[in-house]
Amino acid sequence: MKKVLTICFMLLQYFALAKDFNVLDYGAKADGITKDTKAVQDAINACTKNGGGNVIIPAGKTVVIGTIYLKDYVTLYIENGATLLGSPNIEDYALDTHKNMYKNEPHMDRCLIFAKDAKSFAIKGEGTIDGNGHTKFFTKKKGGRPMMIRFLRCNDIYIEGVSLINPAAWTSAWLYCNEIVVEGIKIVSRVNNNGDGLDFDGCTNVRVSNSSFDTSDDSICLQTSHPDYPCKDIVVSNCVFTSKWAGLRIGLSSRADFESVTVSNCTFHDIQDSGLKIQMNEGGEMKNMAFSNLVMKNVPRPVFMTFCQQRAGVDAPQEMLPMKAMHGFLFSDFIVDNRGLDKNSAFFITGMPNHYIGDVHLNNIQMTVSGGGTKEDANKTIKEYTLDTLGEWWPEFYLVGTLPAHGIYARHVKGLFINNVNINTISKDERPAILFDDVIDGYQSNIYANRKKID
Repeated sequence: MKKVLTICFMLLQYFALAKDFNVLDYGAKADGITKDTKAVQDAINACTKNGGGNVIIPAGKTVVIGTIYLKDYVTLYIENGATLLGSPNIEDYALDTHKNMYKNEPHMDRCLIFAKDAKSFAIKGEGTIDGNGHTKFFTKKKGGRPMMIRFLRCNDIYIEGVSLINPAAWTSAWLYCNEIVVEGIKIVSRVNNNGDGLDFDGCTNVRVSNSSFDTSDDSICLQTSHPDYPCKDIVVSNCVFTSKWAGLRIGLSSRADFESVTVSNCTFHDIQDSGLKIQMNEGGEMKNMAFSNLVMKNVPRPVFMTFCQQRAGVDAPQEMLPMKAMHGFLFSDFIVDNRGLDKNSAFFITGMPNHYIGDVHLNNIQMTVSGGGTKEDANKTIKEYTLDTLGEWWPEFYLVGTLPAHGIYARHVKGLFINNVNINTISKDERPAILFDDVIDGYQSNIYANRKKID
């Protein structure tokens, strides 16, 4: 009897110290049909109460949930072959998960996985989080489109290995968070609209690496929706991007500063709008960014930069904020293959009259374009991104159309240095390879068109 009691005591000690909290032990049916939201939340609550550990979504199971709340020291671990599946019912998504920070988009306020003021938590594993965001379930008219993930004012966050698929809106929104690592994940967000991948809003100390993105909107976004939260110290490396819109967008929502961003060793392919879309328009300062060792195929604007005025954020003042500064950009070692696209394929960099983008370097660029530009295209006047041009929308390329250069068009720039660039055209193009318009202190060296040096 004494021996039996000793064994029982040891087992109790083991379970008390256990760091794995399997959702099946908390009542989850995991049959792909039953709503297991409460069981998953109970496991999360037990985990954080006991000092942390792994909340297990077990292999071979599909666990259906509405909104859950991640907490301190919890690792949501999705085993290989497991799926955490979003409910198809909008009513299963809570109303206390903050909000989308862009104007005119309250239909994206809800979310599936939420954390607020939490620290040291993670989402890991080889399994899948499926937002189940198909249009047959979620549209604006049907009550809204929940995001998959939203984190508000959190610290020390780690996401590794998981596949994030089928969100009804953005895959993730990170608001005013610090110390973030995203490693080796896959995002596929094509079943609904506005399917952004990773949106870092006012975040600092962010590292994203070894990940792939296939998105119906921008794959990675850097934003600043609140003037007190800058976006800085961001590193993106060794990633693959394909997108219906931009590979990496910096700005648009831009009330605070952006600083110290590097993007390196990445490939971009089959992107509808831009590879790097960098836009400052809500009063902050943007500076000190480096982009290197990038390969782009079928990316019509490898670099698209605008500096203008527009209100983007839901909390932004109604009056337009002053244009502060946008300067210090290095683009180096690019290979761009756009021979399969039309004539609207070029680097496009534009400030505004008396509001210049400053100190831009483009070095070591090999670019192939289809050509086909006409003399009329070469003499075309390009609209400025004034509020008359923009209306209520963003500074998009389609508002100005075909550019008067087939390689690089730069306007309202102060300090532009272009070196070692070769631009090949498949068919004849009547436009110049490179055109400066109101560029102060602009310099070109070692520029080649179809392997012939341009004097």
